[in-house]
Amino acid sequence: MLKVANLCKSFGSLVVTDDVSLHLEKGERRVVLGPNGAGKTTLFNLLAGEIAPSSGDVFIDGKSITSLPVEARAHIGLSRSYQKNNLFEGLTIGENLSLAAAVAMGLSGSLLRDTHNDPELRKVVTDVAAQVGLKDMLEMQVANVSYGNRRQLEVGLALANGPKVLLMDEPTSGVGPSMISAFHGLLKTLPRELTVLIIEHDMDLAFDVADSITVLNYGKVVFEGTPDETRASSLVSEIYLGDWDDDA
Repeated sequence: MLKVANLCKSFGSLVVTDDVSLHLEKGERRVVLGPNGAGKTTLFNLLAGEIAPSSGDVFIDGKSITSLPVEARAHIGLSRSYQKNNLFEGLTIGENLSLAAAVAMGLSGSLLRDTHNDPELRKVVTDVAAQVGLKDMLEMQVANVSYGNRRQLEVGLALANGPKVLLMDEPTSGVGPSMISAFHGLLKTLPRELTVLIIEHDMDLAFDVADSITVLNYGKVVFEGTPDETRASSLVSEIYLGDWDDDA
């Protein structure tokens, strides 16, 4: 479903993505691990189309999306949630979800003025809100909800697009233990046909939700395997114990 072939990105003489290749089957849950500066977020920026690669290709469902802008990638089924919240603080949770769903459904020309009461759109909003645990908070203004609820909403915005592939950049970043536990449950309830690629710092979550794990260091793929193989890898242990210089 998602294929990355020999992807490279350089900023001048600094190589931050170095010949990265990945292949995710439909419905696969893949977690990307790596120390700070390993190139994880740059990889996601390349996949989402926010920056252009120096070389290499990205495919969804066998079709190259390498030259497509962010909006076009979204329309063919690629969605992303971010490490930092990107929300409309002055709108309600329901209005934020309505905007995302309206764009996905091709109704964004009129935005909320004409689409808020559209039955199909309202069903999408209700279904997504239920999926991320926000069904009872649709009328609450985003500015007045907790950081954890905002993280849930970020995931909801990505799901409102009805994606084939979901990129999640540290979904539990900055939340407490109870919210991390809630995210464990949320990730397990995502449709099984949805392909998910996750950057995650929480090792317990990574091992719990992943079918497979990729480890980056210095922009390179240095390890791929199952959660059990990752736990047993001396190379991965060295990276996370600091035997590798992670200042790159």
